[in-house]
Amino acid sequence: MRANIACLILTILATFDVLSNASAGDLVKFDSAPFIMGQIQQRQARERGEMPSNVPDATIEGYLSKPDGSGPFPAVVYLHGCNGLSTNTRNRMAELITSWGYVSLVVDSFTTRGIKDTCEQLMPARQGDALGALIYLSKLPFVNPTRIAVMGSSQGGIVALQLASTHAVNLFAISDELKFKAAVAYYPLCGVATQQLSIPTIILIGELDDWSLAKDCERWMEWRAGKGAPVKLVIYPGAYHAFDVPALRDGVRSFGHWLKYDADVAQRSVLEMHDFLATELAK
Repeated sequence: MRANIACLILTILATFDVLSNASAGDLVKFDSAPFIMGQIQQRQARERGEMPSNVPDATIEGYLSKPDGSGPFPAVVYLHGCNGLSTNTRNRMAELITSWGYVSLVVDSFTTRGIKDTCEQLMPARQGDALGALIYLSKLPFVNPTRIAVMGSSQGGIVALQLASTHAVNLFAISDELKFKAAVAYYPLCGVATQQLSIPTIILIGELDDWSLAKDCERWMEWRAGKGAPVKLVIYPGAYHAFDVPALRDGVRSFGHWLKYDADVAQRSVLEMHDFLATELAK
């Protein structure tokens, strides 16, 4: 069984470079989950004669793909890195996720906002984008709303960890019953996570990553001391940031950091992610 999965993954990896001109998924639009209006904002709204309400931060675009059949299927929300969503990334994620029998929603947080990159700052609204995607998917007849995972790369991985963290108060207007089932974080900054996570999570990171440090993830794992939802940390020896992006096979320096593709590590990480999602989304 595992050999068949490996062959499928190799086939998908081999086609990544020729997918740049292809189209994967239908373009859809949905609202980013709004921040909950605070008491001061509510009072100001009343003073203006307005009815206080939680207004979405923005309308977001995404690319929706589904396996053959009527479902209902588990689903995965994918969140891109700080440089935005490339066509190659959009296509390879959709191909990979749907090949496993899951609905895929690849979120584009930048296009409708006119943003080029956010590599020098975090963007709190991206958590709202992911939750907006969760709300959107939960209303589709072919999606099982209780089996939706979030996956992110780099800054998207940071957002996935933030969403998996425990929170004393809710920041976004979303039903308490609607939650992600599991989280996958590719090379995130582990320091953003709380000591305990609320959902099962896997973190995949390179030993030589100089943007998201593997040592910080190791220290965080020691700090959490096994508390909260289960977390698996996988560190790949000799691997750098963005080790799963085929366009970076020659390596490139970006914002002072070294990014480089590693085909072997990419394949191994996909197998880890496959097994993790197969376990968590089957529950």
